Amino acid sequence: MEKQLYTISVYTENNPGLLNRIATIFLKRHINIESLNVSRSEIENVHRFTIAAHMTEIAVKKLVGQIEKQIEVIKAYYHTDDEIIFHETALYKIASNLLFDKREIQNIIKNSHASIVTVNPEFFVIEKTGFRSETEELYEQLAPFGIMQFVRTGRISVSKTEMKISEKLKNL
Repeated sequence: MEKQLYTISVYTENNPGLLNRIATIFLKRHINIESLNVSRSEIENVHRFTIAAHMTEIAVKKLVGQIEKQIEVIKAYYHTDDEIIFHETALYKIASNLLFDKREIQNIIKNSHASIVTVNPEFFVIEKTGFRSETEELYEQLAPFGIMQFVRTGRISVSKTEMKISEKLKNL
């Protein structure tokens, strides 16, 4: 069976140590986490882990089953890219003098549909939201000018179909 990128959504109680236990489940199976994001969810007092990793469908089914055995986990789902809407956000810190001295940078920002979120005498920060390939492409275009700092979020996603997590919570 062929490996592909899966996005796993894990709805949990907000308890210390859970991230470590979930990461250990991946570690024991020698599965590398490509991206990880944790935030509050649409449900009060429930957090959501969004994890992206390459694996087979058999492996993701087993992995989700193991994650759901954690006492604080309410429900876990897995999706392919076709089943979700997803994005990442990246920030690029560049020396301020380049913004005014190199017209090319202004064109790169405009053409990539990125935006400048702050400018000060020493640096400016560009924000780009989109697919990983888009944030990587902007990185490659800016790299020759010198990137002072770069950071990218983990994948965030919503499913195209209802996950019925609220209904499950009502039954608990």
